[in-house]
Amino acid sequence: MRVTMIGSGYVGLVSGACFADFGHDVVCVDLNTAKIEALQRGEIPIFEPGLDALVATNASAGRLTFTNDLPSAVAQADIVFVAVGTPSRRGDGHADLSYVYAAARDIARAVRGFTVIVTKSTVPVGTGDEVERIIRETNPEADVVVVSNPEFLREGAAIEDFKRPDRIVVGIEDERARPVMEEVYRPLYLNQGPLIFTGRRTAELTKYAGNAFLAMKITFINEIADLCEQTGANVQDVARGIGADNRIGSKFLHPGPGYGGSCFPKDTLALAKTGQDYGTPLRLVETTIAINDQRKRAMGRKVIAALQGKARGKTVGVLGLTFKPNTDDMRDAPSIAIIQTLIDAGARVRAYDPEGMEAARAVLDNVEYCESAYDAAKGADCLVLVTEWNAFRSLDLVRIKDLMISPVLVDLRNVYRPNEAEAAGFAYTSVGRRSGGEQEDTISSAAE
Repeated sequence: MRVTMIGSGYVGLVSGACFADFGHDVVCVDLNTAKIEALQRGEIPIFEPGLDALVATNASAGRLTFTNDLPSAVAQADIVFVAVGTPSRRGDGHADLSYVYAAARDIARAVRGFTVIVTKSTVPVGTGDEVERIIRETNPEADVVVVSNPEFLREGAAIEDFKRPDRIVVGIEDERARPVMEEVYRPLYLNQGPLIFTGRRTAELTKYAGNAFLAMKITFINEIADLCEQTGANVQDVARGIGADNRIGSKFLHPGPGYGGSCFPKDTLALAKTGQDYGTPLRLVETTIAINDQRKRAMGRKVIAALQGKARGKTVGVLGLTFKPNTDDMRDAPSIAIIQTLIDAGARVRAYDPEGMEAARAVLDNVEYCESAYDAAKGADCLVLVTEWNAFRSLDLVRIKDLMISPVLVDLRNVYRPNEAEAAGFAYTSVGRRSGGEQEDTISSAAE
């Protein structure tokens, strides 16, 4: 099948490479000439485990190509996916759909013959209706059907998610789209694929509802963690206890400094705005947003408290900058607010992240970037673990302590057991646990 992917960012590039790996002929389109030229040279603009090899294999086989020529790519396609950005709109928080609508106009002018147009981008309810209206207004002769097929890819595990999905949600209003969508995803299954066909508006809302629910789950366990700290309970045991109930499940019950990234912050905000627009405010979602925003700076204050309330003139080492492990994505990362809180309080910050420091430099000023976790600890009055990269899970705590001015460790991901940190000589602070308590082994949120 001839597949055109408009947008060669995170979703577009991963999806395009995976479709090519299924055997489809895929053309990834982007208006950014520098990005396309880099991709043609084999340079991947994002960090995603396994993506560089997947792109190289399929480009070498001729199944995956990159171009700025949108009209040509659309004209030859059986199916066109729109995977452009939908960031929060400045000023009001609604999803900015300008890139989606611009793509719709470009598609309308270029399309030839019957073509399925698929919105892969995360878009509010009713966007597919508007995309269809724009296409028909721009080219009344266009023989197209517009489909919603939201992505459910976790950064750091995107290829696995694409190739072994829990479900593939497909929203259609024209039955001619059904066999095309079944065919493009057919390599995923032998008999019955995990396709869920719905109405187009239902599919659009499903994406937002799923992300909002997970964001609420994270926020819930973070608030329970705060209560545990005040009552002497252990949040990890609480999470195990409630997560063992299969109606709840264990995933996304790991307390920390709040959620960030490319999806949860903007999608919860867009969903809340949609609820307001339709006169059905989503109070739980609105509260989740507010709590999460407040939590990030609260974690900065938690670090200051570990410094006995005196951050001015102190040096703080920060381990992990990206919003989660196995990505270089800094969008809405908790580290940003935490570090800014520390700097505002007069602290000097030294930081290290295995993949995110180049992106961090664009959003974090007055930070000294280090070559390793041990380098970040050198001369520090406090060390803060913000992102639970595997590289930070088995640090030599005695060596770390010897490098620091004062042995203060704030573990915002509960990676270490309080007993082992204290045995190494640290004044240890974690989330939702009292010092000296027991810790069960945690599972990286990258697995979620």
